[in-house]
Amino acid sequence: MASPVAWARHRPWPVLAVLLAEMTIAAAALRSGLEQLWPLLLVASLLVALIAATRAPRAGVAAAALTLTVQQITWQASLFAESGWRRVLAPGFLGLTVLLALSVLAAWLAGTLIRQRREYEQALHGHATAEAVSAERLRIARDLHDMIAHSIGVIAIQAGAGSRVIDTAPEQTRDALGAIEDTSRRTLSELRRMLGILRQAEPDPATPSDTEPLAGLAALDRLVASTADAGVQMQVRRRGTPAPLPPTIDHAAFRIVQESVTNVVRHVGTPRCQVTIEHRPGELLVQITDDGPGGASATGPGYGISGMRERVALLNGHLTAGPRPDGGFAVSARIPIPATAPGPSHPPQSIRAR
Repeated sequence: MASPVAWARHRPWPVLAVLLAEMTIAAAALRSGLEQLWPLLLVASLLVALIAATRAPRAGVAAAALTLTVQQITWQASLFAESGWRRVLAPGFLGLTVLLALSVLAAWLAGTLIRQRREYEQALHGHATAEAVSAERLRIARDLHDMIAHSIGVIAIQAGAGSRVIDTAPEQTRDALGAIEDTSRRTLSELRRMLGILRQAEPDPATPSDTEPLAGLAALDRLVASTADAGVQMQVRRRGTPAPLPPTIDHAAFRIVQESVTNVVRHVGTPRCQVTIEHRPGELLVQITDDGPGGASATGPGYGISGMRERVALLNGHLTAGPRPDGGFAVSARIPIPATAPGPSHPPQSIRAR
């Protein structure tokens, strides 16, 4: 009689119907109550739990109601056939009736809890996936903004300078066009590298990667040169004992400097700015100051300051940006360095002030 249970996992409803029918027929044939058919009662309760756990909520309720109805009708009919209402209403048999109902209810509750737990875990997984996608989109947006904004700013300034002196100073025009070409090629190369990293979602360890590491503080020499081409002298000072930085911190520090200098080039209108890189015990201090009109670099529309705040916040650091009391604007980022930092991304290099 219990052989249909073998198909319970794939066809729980037909198996439950067969077991309930067997239960009814056996009770009528044996002319006794369900106490002799307790294995079928147990299996029926397990099927109720299975349906409640793997099917829709309505299916679980229907399975519990059907099982309880068939069991109660069979049980009460068997008692009534023996001694009438006197046996049906006996305290002991009333207790068994309640116990029978509670067993089905417990099976339904257990299956419902299992289904709800599974749905909750799926919802958590979906939420985590959505957060990961959102974080990745923000990271890509920050990198594209920091990389392209600086390059386009340099190109726009060089193009404007070249157009003004094209008739009177051909040599300066040639230099401006050369700077535009160099900046454009470098930006195109960085875009290709970034697209290569994005396409390589799951890199194969056995396949060597042809993408270069993300830019870090070692690329400040190049930033100094491009900023000078845009007409702003960028003075870089290093303090403390240089030490290898984790790639994420190294890249974030460079992007903060790049975005701050880009704001100086595009909005401030001052011929110079100062960049300080200070290695402290357990943290890295990055500070960018200028002598232009206070607040000018922050009031322009865009996402530069918010992007820098996001970068520093992701590294558990702190960033301040605002006008200086004695004029100008200052950006200061304090980034903690983990005690067990990963390997270096770039070896530190000395930077000549320009």
